[in-house]
Amino acid sequence: MNTSMSTEKMGTESATTESTGAGTVARATGPDFIALQVRDVEAAAQFYESRLGLTRAPAAPPGAVVFTTSPIPFAVREPLPGVDLDSGDRPGNGMALWLRCDDAQALHDSLAEAGVEILRAPAPSPFGLTFAFADLDGYAVTLHDAG
Repeated sequence: MNTSMSTEKMGTESATTESTGAGTVARATGPDFIALQVRDVEAAAQFYESRLGLTRAPAAPPGAVVFTTSPIPFAVREPLPGVDLDSGDRPGNGMALWLRCDDAQALHDSLAEAGVEILRAPAPSPFGLTFAFADLDGYAVTLHDAG
């Protein structure tokens, strides 16, 4: 099969397409926005603000709080219709959410002192020191301090 690839720059984003004998196929280029569906948006937003130091973006869609994370925006939002956060062992089971931080050990110690459930103790990794905790809704979140 004869294929060719092209990348076009559009503002600050790029779009990649692949040409095949049958025509052009659009492709995803990577994560662009991450949102967790939560039981209580305000409580979850307060947790991520007060415990992880995230900052709210000045605007967000109804039913959501968006944070000014970089390079990918992160949000907490109301569940979509039909989503039951209590239907499994842990919301997001099978998904890995990693957030970078400036000091994993200090953040671990602060969360543990506040009674946040630590799922995996700090340990060295190729991504710096990493540990995992459960947020208010039970999502497993891994923090690391190098990238």
